[in-house]
Amino acid sequence: MADRFDADYMGRAIDIADGARLIAPPNPWVGAAVVSNAQVFLGATSQPGGNHAEINALEAAGDATVGATMYSTLEPCCHHGRTGPCTEAIIKAGIRRVVVAITDPDPLVAGKGLEALRNAGIDVEVGVGAARVERQLRAYLHHRRTGRPFVVLKLAATLDGYTAAPDRTSQWITGPEARADGHRLRAESDAILVGAGTIRADDPALTVRDFAPIGIDGSEIQPMRVVLGSAPADARAQPLVEVSGELPDVLNELAQRGVLQLMVEGGATVAGEFHRQGLVDRYVVYMAPAFFGGDDARSLFSGPGASTIDDVWRGEIVDVRRLGPDVRIELRPRND
Repeated sequence: MADRFDADYMGRAIDIADGARLIAPPNPWVGAAVVSNAQVFLGATSQPGGNHAEINALEAAGDATVGATMYSTLEPCCHHGRTGPCTEAIIKAGIRRVVVAITDPDPLVAGKGLEALRNAGIDVEVGVGAARVERQLRAYLHHRRTGRPFVVLKLAATLDGYTAAPDRTSQWITGPEARADGHRLRAESDAILVGAGTIRADDPALTVRDFAPIGIDGSEIQPMRVVLGSAPADARAQPLVEVSGELPDVLNELAQRGVLQLMVEGGATVAGEFHRQGLVDRYVVYMAPAFFGGDDARSLFSGPGASTIDDVWRGEIVDVRRLGPDVRIELRPRND
């Protein structure tokens, strides 16, 4: 019975964490619940500089924290940053038991938060809802474990695998539903990267429409816009961060800038390079029910491909859904 209750309360913490996905980075989007006498008080991570999820849940609970159980999707922090340690607040609040989904791989935490709670006499349990939280926080966890952003390569093509006509026109291959989903994916990313050729040829704005969250200053939160190479000063996407060099070094640089998830949007040369170097963690491909009907259009990737069937890249499809007339396919590398 206790296990079922733990799963239910952790599920509520996971659900509220979803609401912090677009505003929390570069902090993790965490959810917390304080449960006292069947009352549930919820909190999620605020914008950077604001409260962590545990503090928001404690403040919502008020005096009800004494002897209560706290559920947190991620191990509470135990160090001073922009805010004080959550472990100190939990101990001071008189929480009796803490249930955590997963430990935090950040070297500043990495088990030390759980140790601090146990040393204070608090009963600590880890692992409830772990699989769901691993998926929910995959970009943050990847960043902390590898030192690089989680790379999502977004592609849109006809059913015969082409992204642009021979004259390079390419807009509106997919319908409005797929384009809206692409903007949602942009909003979940901390940065969008394109090649300099795409900037010169298409002059995209690289902004989020409809899904952009509003910051505490009342302005829209837009992802960082990154160009591989250099861009004209009057490009619509300005201000742009210009990067160059080997792609692994570029990823390291962006990680140091706080980019947890990087969305690579193209063009075909950039997409091909990320793919061939094995730097893509997720592929999101929007397929339109259309054919160019020849072999002279622009393909998804440019550059050398597999020379034999034995060398063909094979991934794992993890999600397929219909978006209006189009289909969205999400893949991951088989070793993921």
